[in-house]
Amino acid sequence: MRLKRASTIIRILLWIIFLLGGAYVAVTLDLKYFRGLWSSPYWHIFSFIVGYHLVRLVIRSSRNTGRYLARKGKEGNIPRFETNRLVTTGYYSYMRHPMHLGLLLFPLGWAFLLGSPAFILIVAPIEMLVFVVLIKLFEEKEAVRKFGQAYLQYKKEVPMFSFKPAHLKQLFSKEGLLDH
Repeated sequence: MRLKRASTIIRILLWIIFLLGGAYVAVTLDLKYFRGLWSSPYWHIFSFIVGYHLVRLVIRSSRNTGRYLARKGKEGNIPRFETNRLVTTGYYSYMRHPMHLGLLLFPLGWAFLLGSPAFILIVAPIEMLVFVVLIKLFEEKEAVRKFGQAYLQYKKEVPMFSFKPAHLKQLFSKEGLLDH
């Protein structure tokens, strides 16, 4: 239990470091290489609108998948944000990490909110790639430890992410899944 809390705290701190550190690095690059775009109010208005909508998608996907996991992933009285049942239905029937797919958009949304071309073009894609690697290295291994052979079989049948329009529409919808 303590290991799980420590793991969660480390993940949150890593997100904060990536987002704030990425912003610092990106703005430094912007002031050196993208000064014209960085100083344009039109660019910032445009990028803020795009960023706002991306962050809304992140929030929707997290809300949708979090609620679904809370309903389907728990058996008995266990702490919030914990699961003890492998969920392979709903969002999880077509991708293993739907919540992470939504969260992967957060660095890009943050970059657009800041209006940082360097963050959008360089830092956010690198951060997104690093997060995919971390999911592969840590989340997947954690799931195998937790659910064993059932997860290994699930992993063979279902991809990490799905980019099919119908799946993305469902993941990012206002209503979420209708099979409550």
